[in-house]
Order: sequence, then structure tokens, then C-alpha cells
Amino acid sequence: MLKKGLVIKSTGSFYWVKSDNGTIIQSKARGKFRLKGIKTTNPIAVGDFVYYQYDKNDDLGIITQLEARKNYIIRKSTNLSKQAHILASNIDVAFIVVTLSIPETTSMFIDRFLVSAEAYNIPVVLLFNKVDFYQDADVARMQKLIRMYESVGYHCLDVSAKTSHHIEQLKLLMKNKTAVFVGHSGVGKSSLVKAINSEIKLKINRISESHLTGKHTTTYAEMYEWEDDSYIVDTPGIKAFGLIDLSKQQLSHYFPEIFKTSIHCKFQNCTHSHEPQCAVKQSVLDGLIYESRYINYLMMLEDEDTKHR
Repeated sequence: MLKKGLVIKSTGSFYWVKSDNGTIIQSKARGKFRLKGIKTTNPIAVGDFVYYQYDKNDDLGIITQLEARKNYIIRKSTNLSKQAHILASNIDVAFIVVTLSIPETTSMFIDRFLVSAEAYNIPVVLLFNKVDFYQDADVARMQKLIRMYESVGYHCLDVSAKTSHHIEQLKLLMKNKTAVFVGHSGVGKSSLVKAINSEIKLKINRISESHLTGKHTTTYAEMYEWEDDSYIVDTPGIKAFGLIDLSKQQLSHYFPEIFKTSIHCKFQNCTHSHEPQCAVKQSVLDGLIYESRYINYLMMLEDEDTKHR
């Protein structure tokens, strides 16, 4: 008899599956599980809902079916291989943790992540952390960024892990959801998680971003239940996940304000970089589209990930 469960931990060969009654059983996969059109190094990911049967002889669960994913986060495995590694699936919300200094989170880092999240259909909330350290100039800069991203449609929240400022509001945004935290090392991801539930010990900083660039790094993910039916996914690779085969034509689709304005461009395939009678360029000049977002779009357009496609 098949049972349904949630994959909460993966080591590549084995999966820990949580059943509906809360029992966790170590399991192995039987058969092939592949995303259509994408070659992946791992058939099943943390966050997947699977169907399994219990093998008494081996004291193992045998996963035989994989439920369709609503979304997933992918990291490229190597520069040479066309394969990808699924870091996590069925994410309800991703929190990008932003700090204005030590370290500084640039708008390019934010926008690259937002494009990736839009492409993979993952809702995002921007968390401006360490506000207890902010001086007046920092607060003014933060408010400017919040106005910009809220005007595009993104939810923003200023928080402090140290003083618990807005931590209860953060918990409400995470309740009954599967969440991931993304950001540079040092922005306070682990501290925020600890403020949410002090019993959770994340390994979120154990791999530096430089080690994830252009190399095949085995990344094992795990889900932590901080409240009933409320999970945090921990995988170091999330902070470096990238887009797979994003074309120049597709990029503008993931900037909501650019995509909305592009219907007024003269040319249907306008890249909003050099074409005449471009509504997007005019909107930037008119102050209707933020210049910094447009500049980041142009820089991504010339990025190695997109310029040859």
C-alpha cells in the first residue's frame, strides 16, 4: 500500500520522508524521476511530495512516485555539463535578507535573485535586517529601496534579529509555509532563523559562494519544522542558484515593470537596449521606471548567462 510523504532531507542516495502521521522513514528511490526537458543530477529533492511503500526486510521506504512540483530551485552543476542540481522544491516563499553595510547587499544582487525567483515562480519578500544599527542616512536609503521594490510589487519588511523588531510579523509571513532564506554571508540569515526558533541550528554558511561557482559541489538540503506545518529549508547552494537557459528575449519578462511597459514598444521583440521608439527607455527618462532597475536589466542582458542565447 502506497503512502504519501514529504521529503525533508536528502543525501543524494537516501531520502528522509515524513509521513502524514509525522513518522520519518529513511527511503530510497525506485525507478527514474526526471523533470521534463531538464537533465538533473538528483531525481528527488527536499520539498518533494512522494509516494512510497515500506520494505520490512530492509527497513526502508521505497519511493515509487513523485508528485508534480509547483516550483523548484536549480543550481548549475558545472560549466561543461548541461545538467542541473535541484536544491529544493515546492517553495512557498523566499526571503532575501538585505543589509546596507557590512556586508552591503547591492541592488544587482537583489535584482538577479528576483529575476531568478520570477522565472521559477517563487514568491519573494525582502527583509531589511540589522535596522537596530541604522543611522538616519541608512534609514533614508532603506526607505528609498523599499519604495522602489514595493512599487514593483514586492513585499518588504524591516527587521532586527537582535531586538526582535518585526519578528512576529515575519513569523506570520512564514506560517504554514515552506520558506527559504537567501543572502550574502554575514547578513544575519542564521540569526533571524534563531530569533524565529532558537532550537533550529542551520548550517547555512558552511559553503562559501566562491566554492559554488563553476564547480560541482554536492549540496545536501534539509527542512526544519519550526512550527506545525511551517518549514525552513536549509541548503547553502540557494544563495548561488542561477537561471538555466534564459534568453535575452525572456529576461525582460521577469522585471514586472519592464514587461508591463513593453507592450507599448514599436517592436515586438524589443530588448529595450538600442531599439528606437522603445516605451521602456522612455519610461525610464520620464521617471516611471527606476533607473537603477533598468541599468541592472541592461547589465544582465550582457551577462554570460544570456548574451549568447
